[in-house]
Amino acid sequence: MSDDEAPKSAYELAMERLRKQDREAGVEERPLSEAQRAAIADVRRVHDARLAEREILFQSDRRKAADPEALEKLEQDYRRDRERISSDRDKKIEDIRAGRG
Repeated sequence: MSDDEAPKSAYELAMERLRKQDREAGVEERPLSEAQRAAIADVRRVHDARLAEREILFQSDRRKAADPEALEKLEQDYRRDRERISSDRDKKIEDIRAGRG
Protein backbone atom coordinates (compact mmCIF):
# COMPACT_ATOMS: atom_id res chain seq x y z
CA MET A 1 0.00 0.00 0.00
CA SER A 2 1.30 3.43 -0.84
CA ASP A 3 0.94 6.45 1.43
CA ASP A 4 -2.07 7.68 -0.57
CA GLU A 5 -3.90 4.38 -0.05
CA ALA A 6 -3.10 4.05 3.66
CA PRO A 7 -6.08 4.53 5.97
CA LYS A 8 -6.38 8.05 7.30
CA SER A 9 -6.95 9.00 10.89
CA ALA A 10 -10.09 10.83 11.98
CA TYR A 11 -7.93 13.93 12.45
CA GLU A 12 -6.64 13.78 8.86
CA LEU A 13 -10.15 13.30 7.50
CA ALA A 14 -11.47 16.24 9.54
CA MET A 15 -8.61 18.47 8.38
CA GLU A 16 -9.30 17.55 4.74
CA ARG A 17 -12.98 18.45 5.18
CA LEU A 18 -12.07 21.77 6.79
CA ARG A 19 -9.60 22.61 4.00
CA LYS A 20 -12.25 21.77 1.41
CA GLN A 21 -14.77 24.01 3.19
CA ASP A 22 -12.20 26.82 3.29
CA ARG A 23 -11.51 26.46 -0.45
CA GLU A 24 -15.24 26.54 -1.20
CA ALA A 25 -15.69 29.61 1.01
CA GLY A 26 -12.78 31.37 -0.68
CA VAL A 27 -10.52 31.40 2.35
CA GLU A 28 -6.90 31.46 1.30
CA GLU A 29 -4.25 29.65 3.31
CA ARG A 30 -1.17 31.78 3.90
CA PRO A 31 1.79 30.64 5.96
CA LEU A 32 2.94 33.05 8.66
CA SER A 33 6.02 35.15 7.99
CA GLU A 34 8.92 35.15 10.43
CA ALA A 35 7.92 38.66 11.53
CA GLN A 36 4.37 37.48 12.25
CA ARG A 37 5.65 34.47 14.19
CA ALA A 38 7.92 36.74 16.25
CA ALA A 39 5.07 39.20 16.88
CA ILE A 40 2.74 36.40 17.99
CA ALA A 41 5.41 34.99 20.31
CA ASP A 42 5.93 38.46 21.78
CA VAL A 43 2.18 38.93 22.33
CA ARG A 44 2.00 35.55 24.08
CA ARG A 45 5.00 36.38 26.30
CA VAL A 46 3.54 39.73 27.33
CA HIS A 47 0.13 38.28 28.07
CA ASP A 48 1.59 35.32 29.98
CA ALA A 49 3.47 37.84 32.12
CA ARG A 50 0.27 39.84 32.67
CA LEU A 51 -1.56 36.66 33.74
CA ALA A 52 1.27 35.75 36.12
CA GLU A 53 1.23 39.25 37.60
CA ARG A 54 -2.53 39.08 38.08
CA GLU A 55 -2.19 35.64 39.71
CA ILE A 56 0.36 36.98 42.20
CA LEU A 57 -1.85 39.96 43.06
CA PHE A 58 -4.88 37.69 43.45
CA GLN A 59 -3.04 35.32 45.79
CA SER A 60 -1.82 38.25 47.87
CA ASP A 61 -5.29 39.79 48.13
CA ARG A 62 -6.80 36.39 48.85
CA ARG A 63 -4.60 35.95 51.91
CA LYS A 64 -5.80 39.32 53.21
CA ALA A 65 -9.52 38.65 52.61
CA ALA A 66 -11.38 38.57 55.90
CA ASP A 67 -14.84 37.35 54.99
CA PRO A 68 -16.36 34.96 52.42
CA GLU A 69 -18.11 37.79 50.55
CA ALA A 70 -14.85 39.64 49.99
CA LEU A 71 -13.20 36.41 48.87
CA GLU A 72 -16.02 35.71 46.42
CA LYS A 73 -15.70 39.22 44.94
CA LEU A 74 -11.93 38.76 44.59
CA GLU A 75 -12.44 35.46 42.79
CA GLN A 76 -15.02 36.99 40.44
CA ASP A 77 -12.69 39.89 39.65
CA TYR A 78 -9.81 37.49 39.08
CA ARG A 79 -11.84 35.32 36.68
CA ARG A 80 -13.04 38.41 34.81
CA ASP A 81 -9.48 39.76 34.52
CA ARG A 82 -8.17 36.42 33.25
CA GLU A 83 -10.92 36.31 30.60
CA ARG A 84 -10.23 39.90 29.56
CA ILE A 85 -6.48 39.31 29.29
CA SER A 86 -6.97 36.09 27.33
CA SER A 87 -9.50 37.70 25.02
CA ASP A 88 -7.15 40.62 24.41
CA ARG A 89 -4.32 38.20 23.59
CA ASP A 90 -6.50 36.23 21.17
CA LYS A 91 -7.65 39.41 19.40
CA LYS A 92 -4.09 40.67 18.99
CA ILE A 93 -2.95 37.31 17.60
CA GLU A 94 -5.86 37.24 15.15
CA ASP A 95 -4.98 40.79 14.02
CA ILE A 96 -1.38 39.72 13.42
CA ARG A 97 -2.47 36.64 11.48
CA ALA A 98 -4.78 38.80 9.34
CA GLY A 99 -1.97 41.26 8.65
CA ARG A 100 -3.55 44.11 10.62
CA GLY A 101 -1.01 44.30 13.39
